[in-house]
Amino acid sequence: MAGASLVLTDNSRLSRIDRALFRVEGWLALLSGLAVFSLMILAVVSVTGRNGFNQPLPGYVDWIQQAMPLIAFMGISFTQREGGHIRMDMLVGVLRGRALYLMEIVTTLAILLLMVLMVWGSYAHFARSFDFAAPLWSRDSSMDIALPLWPAKLLAPVAFSVLCLRLCLQIYAYGRAFIRNDATSIAVPLVANAATQAAMEAEQVSALDK
Repeated sequence: MAGASLVLTDNSRLSRIDRALFRVEGWLALLSGLAVFSLMILAVVSVTGRNGFNQPLPGYVDWIQQAMPLIAFMGISFTQREGGHIRMDMLVGVLRGRALYLMEIVTTLAILLLMVLMVWGSYAHFARSFDFAAPLWSRDSSMDIALPLWPAKLLAPVAFSVLCLRLCLQIYAYGRAFIRNDATSIAVPLVANAATQAAMEAEQVSALDK
């Protein structure tokens, strides 16, 4: 059956792998949300210290720099699974059957190729910063309080690697549906029309009111 995200599940191995990966993606998305909440707290502490005690939080900008990869990257695989990224729904929505699955395979392959390059490039960027022989294992640090930058740089290849796993899973799901000419495919976000999206949003609002 479909949840609010219009991702179908069943008892197949593909669906079990999808749900297991989704749990990992959920935890990463939670870390991203906690990073946003932490920055809000830091902002309150910094503004209160500056206005009330003439002493802002030391290294406030440095902590923002460290948290930005958490905010920017940790939720991208979760959003991909939910079908939340921007795409050409007006074009994809008119396709059905094998034409739809072929289009999804081609576009997902293109995204996967880009993300593999991003993993390679971001890991090389991390490797230039990380050094076991250096203090705090870091060749570079932030400007104000000298926080090591390699933990923040490591987050990008980790998040992109999880996204690559999600894309590989979706390519397999679309490929299986293409070969079998299934009416619907599991483990991938389905295209929802405007009426379905409105009903889903209404259902979510109603659930919050209970």
